[in-house]
Amino acid sequence: MALKLVKTGRFSVLGLPSEQDQTAAPTQPSKTKESSAPKGQSEEKNAAEASKKADAGKGKKGGKSKGQPQKAAKAPEREWTADMQADYDRILSVGEECQSAEELRGLILAKGRGSDNQGFNLYDGFEPSGRMHIAQGVFKAMNVNKCTSPGTNSTFVFWVADWFALMNDKMGGDLDKIKTVGRYLIEVWKAAGMDLSNVVFKWASEEITNNAHTYWPTMLDVARRFNITRIKKCCQIMGRLEGGLTAAQVLYPLMQCTDVFFLKADICQLGVDQRKVNMLAREYCDHANIKRKPVILSHHMLYGLKAGQEKMSKSDPDSAVFMEDSAEDVKRKISNAYCPAKEEQTSATKEGEQVDAGKESMQLTVDNLKNPCLDYIKNIILSPPGATFTAGGTTFSDFPSIKEAFVSGKISEAQLKDSLISSLNNLLEPVRKHFSEDENARTLLSQVREFKKESGAKTTDAVVRRLDLAKLGKITGPSHVVFAPLPSANPTLEEAADILAQLENHTSSVLFLSDWTARVCNACDADAKMIAAYYSVLLCSLRALNPSVMEKVNVIYQSEAILADPSNYWISVINVGRHFRLDDVMGPDMQDSEGVGIVIGRLMKVADVMGLEPSSISFLGRDRGGLLESKLVERFFDETLSSMTKPKAIQIDSPSLSLQKEKESAAHKTENDEFFLLDDPKVHGKSKMKKAFCEPENVDFCPPIVLASVFGGNDVLVSRSEENGGDVTYRSRAQMEADFASGALHPGDLKAVATSIMVQTLTTLSSAMKKDNDATKAGKALKALQKKLAKKK
Repeated sequence: MALKLVKTGRFSVLGLPSEQDQTAAPTQPSKTKESSAPKGQSEEKNAAEASKKADAGKGKKGGKSKGQPQKAAKAPEREWTADMQADYDRILSVGEECQSAEELRGLILAKGRGSDNQGFNLYDGFEPSGRMHIAQGVFKAMNVNKCTSPGTNSTFVFWVADWFALMNDKMGGDLDKIKTVGRYLIEVWKAAGMDLSNVVFKWASEEITNNAHTYWPTMLDVARRFNITRIKKCCQIMGRLEGGLTAAQVLYPLMQCTDVFFLKADICQLGVDQRKVNMLAREYCDHANIKRKPVILSHHMLYGLKAGQEKMSKSDPDSAVFMEDSAEDVKRKISNAYCPAKEEQTSATKEGEQVDAGKESMQLTVDNLKNPCLDYIKNIILSPPGATFTAGGTTFSDFPSIKEAFVSGKISEAQLKDSLISSLNNLLEPVRKHFSEDENARTLLSQVREFKKESGAKTTDAVVRRLDLAKLGKITGPSHVVFAPLPSANPTLEEAADILAQLENHTSSVLFLSDWTARVCNACDADAKMIAAYYSVLLCSLRALNPSVMEKVNVIYQSEAILADPSNYWISVINVGRHFRLDDVMGPDMQDSEGVGIVIGRLMKVADVMGLEPSSISFLGRDRGGLLESKLVERFFDETLSSMTKPKAIQIDSPSLSLQKEKESAAHKTENDEFFLLDDPKVHGKSKMKKAFCEPENVDFCPPIVLASVFGGNDVLVSRSEENGGDVTYRSRAQMEADFASGALHPGDLKAVATSIMVQTLTTLSSAMKKDNDATKAGKALKALQKKLAKKK
């Protein structure tokens, strides 16, 4: 199969003429156990292979081999035609801003009319909440028709956010009712003149649930690449003050960014109010090495009809004309609309006063008049090609002439409004007619009106949406739950000892491996294979160190648990986030400069506990993050889950197994000498213990005593000559510390017994690893990861 050279206005790429060429965004990440690379990496690989083929005949000095061309034949660039220019101008006219026009031109060349591709995708989303104002109805229909005009070779994908409506408890949380509202809105667009021949409606509830294994890992990957400061800048899409954000409000932009790539959108055709999160998608491409970024085509946001309203509001029925409004409604609203003929002074923001992001200007072009009536005329009435507007006996074909006539007084406010009322009713009349004459549309409208009445009535307590692992057969009854630490390239003996300390003395236990949380927190460079490798080494080591405890433990991978019921799980995550302020989840130690993935991971922790419904959970006393998460769990159960039994939180004060005192400078740290690792060879039992801190009579920090007491069993025998006091058996750490503090136990004798114990411990671990093929491979993989991460430093 021949390689083809695709040229755009900004770049040229070599690639195979396959389905990959049909998407601007990357293909979705593979399942955890698969290894297919993201599209950006695949394109680089294809280009590299093509380059090798082109150079295959060259000699060492640059000469060419016999019969081999020096250069591959260059594919001709497609000619830019008048029809392409028309497509470009028409699509560009939809946006108040385009990032970037040059990339749009390149996209049309690569995938537009006359190309071998199946075309390019544009996308917008809407939540079926029951009402549709004229901007979402008529204005959107006009824009879609411009973008998908016959021959353009484009498809407009509508993301029907029914899952998000369910999450927000719209229509009483009844998904069937929400879907009915969605179908009603589609009928509105059809009646408003939207050409649906190149339009696709994708229902989030179906798409996300059926593709949870790709959607959610993509979201986690987006989250891990940004800090909290950057995500806060996107929160204008929720219209909230940054200082008063809930934790869920940093999750919404991440999900919207994920939608872009999940839907393989070449163009994000949303409003200016969504610009910040759409730009986040372009930044993600930089972080993820995705070459072709989505084009951001942001349409104008119509003003609300009242003074000072930067945009329409569904919650204020008089802020906009709605698609179901009667002729009388339209007349009343426009007659009462704000309609200044000259600029009015607005009060300036006081120094230090925080401005609500939702009240910021939604306009990218300067408009000091901010007249909603003129706004409707410019962006709705004059939007169709060849449209005119008649007022005061004069017919206008361009907006500047209308504005000048009104501002100068040639057209009165009454004349302007009367003509606007007539024009709007002409646009809405086909919609009214459709819903009165079409049986299906009439039925949908009747159902939606009934839903609105029901939504005003009192409802019973909402159902707790959560993962239920007992019901799904993953666990049997309430158990004690231990959460494994986040993975690293260097699994330590301390991590294994901490887990065993938390598992002891429980007849029924669950060891929960948070592999998806590990990805969003950038553990092991967010490499799914490396995270799995860490758990493989950890589990092998735990079974070797204490087989009697581990044989009673039920090991559950977070990803497998989530995918058993992803919809309810993620709804529970979002509900946890909606309950807590962002500052509560961050805690006192976390800064805005840190990754937002940490916040997502903490929300997931609470949702995990809900899904497990354990009798108890444990956390380490020295783990400040674990303590914070335990408090969040306790609060959420107390404040929202009265129908569920709150798990008992058990603090385990497991000792640190560090071999050295904390070094003041990170530059002087040598991690391999600070801890015993699970894959240390037995010789490290000697070499590391030899270097271990062991100051005479210092029991405040004495690693040999700690290690001997943790791994030496009930009786620790110190063998000494008679002249040095003879053999002594210690049956507790306290006894050992007492003798060491008094000088009765010499550092040399202590290190000798500790060395023997650690050599035996490492021998046990090494033997177990050799017998476990998966653990052996995993250990080698982690070694390679260590080298990779070391090069990044």
